[in-house]
Amino acid sequence: MFEFIFLNNEISLYIKSIVAFFLIFISFKVVTNILIKKSENTLVEVIKSIKQPFYLFLSLYLSLRFINLPLFFQKTLDTILLVLIVTQAMFAIQVLINFLVSKTMGNDDHTKKYATDLITKIVKYSLWVTAALFIMSNLNINITSFVAGLGIGGIAIAFALQSILSDLFSSFAIYFDKPFIVGDFIMFNNQKGTVEKIGIKTTRLRSMFGEEIVVPNKDLTTAVIQNFKKMKERRVVFNFGITYETDVKKIKKINQIVEKIFDKMEMAKLDRVHFKNFGDSSLGFEISFYVKTPGFKEYMDIQQEINIKLMESFKKEKIDFAYPTQTVYTKKA
Repeated sequence: MFEFIFLNNEISLYIKSIVAFFLIFISFKVVTNILIKKSENTLVEVIKSIKQPFYLFLSLYLSLRFINLPLFFQKTLDTILLVLIVTQAMFAIQVLINFLVSKTMGNDDHTKKYATDLITKIVKYSLWVTAALFIMSNLNINITSFVAGLGIGGIAIAFALQSILSDLFSSFAIYFDKPFIVGDFIMFNNQKGTVEKIGIKTTRLRSMFGEEIVVPNKDLTTAVIQNFKKMKERRVVFNFGITYETDVKKIKKINQIVEKIFDKMEMAKLDRVHFKNFGDSSLGFEISFYVKTPGFKEYMDIQQEINIKLMESFKKEKIDFAYPTQTVYTKKA
């Protein structure tokens, strides 16, 4: 019975083929489970990306090697295997790209998620086009004219989308260099606001007055940006003036008054205080101090507290703040 010929093959060859199919498929499953248990997270995801239909077809393909198949049928199987191998390779490469891009982008959730999606989409489309060309080439399809057309079309599209591509590559520079991230308060070219979204073409800010500011990414990569969120402390310089009629003894006491104010403040540190200049209608003083927090609201609260304590102390010492005045002297003839 085993020597009986059916479709140019002995029955024994069919039995060998069936046994080989089950042995190969079971071996794939066992090896896969072992690798998943003993591999790192990234390799596990790569292995999981290989789906069961691929194992089934590969087992079938290898088991059919025991049988003499018609040439057309064999070429069909070769073509299907090539397509499946390239497809599975693309899925595995995408898993690796996701891992590498996520690792490169750092720990910021917003930036990592958005940048990963953007970059992997671009790389994925490029890889799929390359994979399709590879399959067509192996199927003896002439792709020379097609590739030439893609090149010419790509150049034409690049010229037409020059501005958009400039913003796109600028967004990559922002993602990798990270001059700011979502949530930072930045200022550039007299514009300032909190970063709400970093897009492919534009970055959106929310100003202190509530309106949305939309900025092209290429403008942000060429501008000088002040990122207040990254400050460890804020240095503040402000001026005030007192009247010319103030007694010299009281002028000398102003430094001590200011120092006492800062001695009682936990979140501010005095740098210096000086009698700076003789103004048109006042004696000018300058105070420099550090705020031990980068927050703008906290800085304004501290500045307000300093101003109020200065007014209270000056009132107690009978020192008057100056305001713009003009004195006219007349001379009798």
